Amino acid sequence: MKLGDIANEGASANGRPLDGVRVLALEQMQALPFATQLLARLGADVVKVEHPKGGDLGRGSQPAMTDPEGRNLGATFLRNNLNKRSITVDLKSDRGRQLVLDLAPKFDIVAENFKAGALGRMGLGYDDVAAAHPQVVYLSISGFGNTIASPYDSWPAYAGVAEAMSGLYEWKRPVGEPPVVSPVGALGDIGTALFGVVGVLAALRHRDQTGIGQHVDIAMFDSMVAFADVVTNFWSMGVRPEPGVGLPMILDGFEAGTGWFMIQVGREHEFGRLATLLGNPEWIEADRFATRAGWRANIDEIRAAVRSWARTMTNVEACHALAAAGVAAGPVLSAEQVIADEHVAARNMLVEIPHSDDGADPVIVPGNPIKLSQVADGGDSRMPWLGEHTVAVLTEELGLTAQQVDVLRGNGVVG
Repeated sequence: MKLGDIANEGASANGRPLDGVRVLALEQMQALPFATQLLARLGADVVKVEHPKGGDLGRGSQPAMTDPEGRNLGATFLRNNLNKRSITVDLKSDRGRQLVLDLAPKFDIVAENFKAGALGRMGLGYDDVAAAHPQVVYLSISGFGNTIASPYDSWPAYAGVAEAMSGLYEWKRPVGEPPVVSPVGALGDIGTALFGVVGVLAALRHRDQTGIGQHVDIAMFDSMVAFADVVTNFWSMGVRPEPGVGLPMILDGFEAGTGWFMIQVGREHEFGRLATLLGNPEWIEADRFATRAGWRANIDEIRAAVRSWARTMTNVEACHALAAAGVAAGPVLSAEQVIADEHVAARNMLVEIPHSDDGADPVIVPGNPIKLSQVADGGDSRMPWLGEHTVAVLTEELGLTAQQVDVLRGNGVVG
């Protein structure tokens, strides 16, 4: 899907579920920007507040392209800022702080992902904004939360920090090897963003019912503890595998003639299907495979049989055969395979953004995974240039004149 294309266009007349909801986002990098982009895709009007010098730190990430003025547009920024407007305000200046407090009552949601407590010290924390806008839904996303003291309050936190602390890395660490860090990209960012969106939508519903605003406080560490549910749950139930040993089941990668794929077998009837498909039905009655622990102990034998069976197939062909036999499997797709995948294309899960510089090929970012039958899909607008909407927002929302904005710019309050 190209930027601006719309699927299910017949539903366009129905609007979007968050039409009329307004978000003022003091954000950077990925966790909050992904959340507010998702809200924007559902119809919310998102105004992004950036620092006049450089803006969102994600703009400085690599790889990158450049905007029409030659400024960096990093990949992190490109992935997370469609459908937004950008204004630049120096939050550390008294006048900049007051601009945000003046803007806040014009918005349903004020959202921030600064280090815990940072905005409070700047006079823009929940209490400060709620004093100006009592009905505000104020979303905070941080490493360890804002509302309850944590022994980690002083720690900087990227996605990998929260992922590591959740137990996931140790759970999957190969024997005698260091943990694999960030094995699935920014799980800590995206996962936390999703809880942030759920919290905001719940708080908006609550405000509709009661008229009361509130602070939605989302910690990345909390979010990853929830994602890593099996780590603590299984431990409490006595299932405590050594690192690298794995659970008593088949949950492994296997090699085909071309590419890799994974198989998940956790039930006895599934094992019987796999054994039969591989041409080894005698395994079903064999003592060494009588228990799930036996599958694990003899995984090398199973791996060799799968490799022999799949040696003339591609990874996708092997998974088609396994699925037909009732065995869960998935190909380990490369980036090129994901981009070319028929399912991904049919579901509009990739959006092509034209290069803003001399690059020939489009930049590809994920589409919206939330598909609503009565809402048009797509129609994304490009990411904003730094401060592109500063004049428009300050004049339209606060009634400032262009000359007053020029004075603010001359004083470094806005960019």
